[in-house]
Amino acid sequence: MTGTGTDALHVWRRHADACVLLDGFHALKHALRFGAEVPVAVTGDRAAALALAGELAPDVRDALDGLLAEVPQETYASLVPRPHPTAVAALAVRPSRAAGLRKLAHTPRSAPVVVLDNPRNLGNAGAVIRLAAGFGATGVVTTGTLDPWHPTVVRGGAGLHYATTVERLSVEELPPGPVFALDPEGEDLRGVKLPDDALLAFGSERSGLSRELRARADHLLALPMRPQVSSYNLATSVAMTLYHWSATGGATHLR
Repeated sequence: MTGTGTDALHVWRRHADACVLLDGFHALKHALRFGAEVPVAVTGDRAAALALAGELAPDVRDALDGLLAEVPQETYASLVPRPHPTAVAALAVRPSRAAGLRKLAHTPRSAPVVVLDNPRNLGNAGAVIRLAAGFGATGVVTTGTLDPWHPTVVRGGAGLHYATTVERLSVEELPPGPVFALDPEGEDLRGVKLPDDALLAFGSERSGLSRELRARADHLLALPMRPQVSSYNLATSVAMTLYHWSATGGATHLR
């Protein structure tokens, strides 16, 4: 129910510490499409948000109509680290970690798991989660200290954390499956067919694969690259690899 702006703020304060911040219309739209539980959503301009839904996401307009509470623009801005142009924000319940681990461990898998080994950049991690969701990957696993549910990562992922499984694990805790790790010294990706149960591992933006992940790898793969070009952006590397998987027989569940 929309209630009043005051009611919504009470609910917001009650849930803020335990929930995931959905920052912007598109994050809320995707979260709703993929079944997120959203206890509260606010906007600085309810009419504009509903008009946007009618234009871009009519499938969730009724749900938004029942959720969105209008608050003053300055109140909305106080709830988010960086106000979004759509002036929409919401809180969503984080998916069960136990359920996520079961999905990652379940075999046979119909799509790979993307592993980001000790990533550093929050925006890159969000972009990778968005890509993984688009390709229907089983999930995205990060190792190291970066929190894949950090608000900046969720913003970069446009709420598509709810369309795949996102967890942080150690290398020792990775789910079963052959590990295909991207490395400049590896075999050319174009000559390899990636299995659906693969773990596709990518090193950090700065230092590449960790010693632990390299030791766990079953195969090292290299992306085609012009000589004297140092590297690709992390999200670009993931996109190229997932596209190769999809173009060589994977992703039969996609359009």
